[in-house]
Amino acid sequence: MRKIIQILFLLPLFFYSCQYLEKKVPSEQELLQKQLKEINWKEVDEYPSIESCEEIQNKAQKKACFFEFITNTLQQRLGADSLDTSSMRDTIDIKVTVFPEALIKFEPQFSKDSLPYNKKRTDSLIQSKLIDFPKISPALKRGIPVKTQFTLPVIVKVQN
Repeated sequence: MRKIIQILFLLPLFFYSCQYLEKKVPSEQELLQKQLKEINWKEVDEYPSIESCEEIQNKAQKKACFFEFITNTLQQRLGADSLDTSSMRDTIDIKVTVFPEALIKFEPQFSKDSLPYNKKRTDSLIQSKLIDFPKISPALKRGIPVKTQFTLPVIVKVQN
């Protein structure tokens, strides 16, 4: 008798618990769409890097190391008596693109406030100075190499 009472007592629990098994399982597409909405596509998990910065574990310090290296390298290569216009200093913004394949592209960005450079000649000089640029590892988003772009101001010494 006692076992019958136990079974009768557990029977409603069994029927109610079966309702939990009937819950709708989201499809792969729904899960994918949900995850895609949660990802911040404007920010990378790891910034581009160079070999000497790879040992740094802190994300902010690693980013600072990379940007310091790239800014200093651009400054050194482009600041050395390369542009003929006037005898003063000027700043050129350089758009840097690092592709997933670790290729790098440099594009000078000329504004209305810039000195009147011969843009074709300036672009050609910049490309020639940066042709053997040190290897840069691409940025990563969820472990996958991605394209990144950023603009760096570079002070160049211009002369007559």
